[in-house]
Order: sequence, then structure tokens, then C-alpha cells
Amino acid sequence: MATETEIKLSLPARAASQLAKQAILGGVEPQRQLLINTYYDTADKRLRRERIVVRHRQKGRQCLLTVKTAPMLTAGLAQRSEWEVPGRPGEFDFSHVDDAIVRELLESLRDHLQPIFTTHFRRNVWLLEPRQGVRIELALDRGWIDTRGQRQTIREIELELLAGEVSDLFDVAVELQFNLPLHPETSSKSERAYRLLADVPLAAAKALPVVTSASMPTIEAFRLIALSCLHHLQSNEQGVCQSEEPEFVHQARVAIRRLRSAIRLWEPLLPEAFVARFDPLWQELATRLGDTRNWDVFLAETLPGLAEAFPGRGEIDRLSRHAKTRCAGSRRASIRALKSVEYSRLLVDFTAALLALPEAGAGRLAGFVPRCLKKRARRVNERAADALESDVEARHRLRVAFKQLRYAVEFFTPLLSGPQLADYHQSATCLQELLGRLNDLAVAAELTAEALPGGKGAVIETWLAAKSESLLPEFRNFLNHFQQQQAPW
Repeated sequence: MATETEIKLSLPARAASQLAKQAILGGVEPQRQLLINTYYDTADKRLRRERIVVRHRQKGRQCLLTVKTAPMLTAGLAQRSEWEVPGRPGEFDFSHVDDAIVRELLESLRDHLQPIFTTHFRRNVWLLEPRQGVRIELALDRGWIDTRGQRQTIREIELELLAGEVSDLFDVAVELQFNLPLHPETSSKSERAYRLLADVPLAAAKALPVVTSASMPTIEAFRLIALSCLHHLQSNEQGVCQSEEPEFVHQARVAIRRLRSAIRLWEPLLPEAFVARFDPLWQELATRLGDTRNWDVFLAETLPGLAEAFPGRGEIDRLSRHAKTRCAGSRRASIRALKSVEYSRLLVDFTAALLALPEAGAGRLAGFVPRCLKKRARRVNERAADALESDVEARHRLRVAFKQLRYAVEFFTPLLSGPQLADYHQSATCLQELLGRLNDLAVAAELTAEALPGGKGAVIETWLAAKSESLLPEFRNFLNHFQQQQAPW
């Protein structure tokens, strides 16, 4: 078995034509190959569910049978097991797969495997040796995915580590990004082919559970959680850029909030330079997406209530027109943010820095979790008293504290036990959602003042204030209920 470690980067056509001119490739002659790949699965897509890839690759006169595990790509990085031997199309000999579980599964499915899609592309390969002991294969692939007559373009760079450290791979990626608009890929060729084959509408992606354990080194746990946040963010990139469905922007913001919460949770153990460099950059991106989210919520949730409360009022029409215009402009700004060179570089730079974090001295997760959760719970209790005094800013600070506590509980759920966990998490979630409704009303008042300046929206702002006031008894009840919960740690 070999372990394949590679970074995938997509690039526009004009950048592909400029690749060979980059200084890092100077003096290196590329090898040119035509690769035709046939992928196999069962009729019910069992291999996809198990995240295993089986393919035959035609490479000149050579035919290879390849088996790969298929982990999620994060910032373009994939590390997976790979087995490859000569083989004949349509024939499957899995005796070379030395992982017993994978081999037994493949052998049980052998008679049910059928071709489901192909990829056809030309590959230019450069072998790079940036320093002694480091060998990296840089491949430029241009061609297409073919799934029963539907085609999708392939145009990407693969950087595969043959010898050296993962950091060496990122060094090359960073150097290439300096001159070319390269963006980390969110999915492999096979995963894109499966989506094309399914032909289903793009759907917003939510955060996936993160499996942590008490014996895990604390920094390793942070790395795992941060990478899952990046995957969550990148899984919604396409939707933000191609759809007006508000949930894509919402989930992208949730991903960034979870990431920033993780940075805050681990801040005492992280290098000061790491936090100082990256936290402001993620905050800036969240702010750029936040404006779109605010107008989305206003149009979908607040404006209908205002229209019902004030039928036929000219202020509502003006407010609606202004909101739609501002929302469209904010959405364009969000798209520019996710298509920017700065964002692509941030993904690569942050992942490289994340993988390079030192492990020494941080201890195990078992000792970190109780201290961390107690600190977050104490902050919530300290901010609760001020929030009960109907102060908008105080409620916002409490909401932020609750988000950090809730995300921490979700990060550490595998380490927590007992019947109180579900009740505690549910109570925290309900309270955070109510605080979110109060925040939406406060933001709506600000947006109304922007749309109808000079007191022209006073009657609407008064209505919004009354709506907020009406939620305060429920808020007090939810807060009291939460404070009575037994902590699950």
C-alpha cells in the first residue's frame, strides 16, 4: 500500500496556458500523457458510500487497476491509501489490497461492479526537486468528465508528494499562487462525476460531526476541527457563487464562526503569531458575508411581518426596494470575496500553518476539555445579568458567548456523556436561537434607519422595538431554564 499525499488546485484557462512559464518549472521538461479512466461501482453506489474508488486507467499501452480510499478534500489537500497494479479492463483482482477490511468489501462486490463514468484528459507532468531530499510531481490535467453523455470540464493542477514533508508541498503551492489564480479544489474528479451523474440541485452543506477522543493530543484535535470547518466552508462556495438561495451564505458564515470559535477556544495553546495573523482575516471574510446574510434575513423573515402590520404604507414599498437593491449588491460582494485571489491564498496559507503547528507541551484533550467548557460557561453566566436589563449590546455579547459554548460542546460531544448532554445542548440551542431572533430585530432596526433616514421609518422602528420587548419574557424563561441545567462535563 502507498499513501498518496497531494494538493489539487483549479485554475482558469488563461492561467493554464501560463503555467509552463513559471520560474519553478524552469529547465524542467514535461512528460505528456493521455489518460482515459473508467470508474466502477455497484448499481446502488456502495463504493461511494464507503468512500472507496475503483478504476481502470489506460495510459498509453499500459492499463492499471487502481483502488483508493477517498477522504474529504480540505483546502485542496488529500491524504489517502492507494493500491495500483497492472490490470485488464473489466477484470478485478484485489489480492494486492493489503487492508483486509477494504479487500473483503471489494471481493464481496466484485461481481456487481459496473462502469459508471469516465474521465478523459491530457496530463503534462513536471518532476520538481526544490531542495535535496524533496521530490514533487506537478501535473496539469485538461480534459473532461463524461457521465452518460453529460460532460464537465477538467482543468486542474495536482501536486503529489513523492519525497519530503507535507510542508514542502504547500511551499510549492504558495509559490505557484503568487503568480497564478489557483484555487484549492473541494472535491476529486470522481466526486464531481458522481454529482454530475446524480443530476440533483446544489444543496447547502451543514457541518459534519468531528470525531475526537480523550487521548488525542490537544493540538491534533484543534487541527482536525479546523480542517472540518474549512471543508464546511468550501462545500458551500459553489452555492454562494452560483445561487441566490440564502442558506449557502448562512452555512458559509456558520463555518467561519465555528472556525473562529475554535481559534478562540485553543488560543492559550496556539502561537501568538498564528492567532494574530489569521483570526482578523477570517473575521474580515465573515463580515463581508455578514451583510448579505443580514439583508437575506430581513427580506425573508422581517419584511413580510412589516408588510402585514402596515398594509399599503409607502414606507414598506420604499423599504422593500432598498432592501432588494442592497441585498443584490451585498451578494455580488460575497461572490467577489469567494472568487478573490486573497481568499484562495488564505485557504492554502492557513492550512499550511495549521499542519505546521507544534504539538509539544499542549497535553491531551481529556485535560483540556473540562477547563475549556467551564470557562465558556462562566462567561455566559457573567454576561447573562447584563443581558436581562434589555440592553441590545449586552444581549449581543451574550449571544456570542453562547455560540462559543455551543460550538465547544459540539466539538467535544464524543468526550461528553450522560443523559444531561442532550438536555444541555438543546437548552443552549433554544436560547441561542431566541437571542438570534432578538439580534435580527435589532439589525432590522438599523437597516430600516439606513433605508428610511431622517425619522421616515420611525413607526417601523417603534414596531420592531415592541416586537423585541415582547420576546424578553420568553428570553428570561429560556435563560433561567438553561442555568438550571447540569453541565455534562
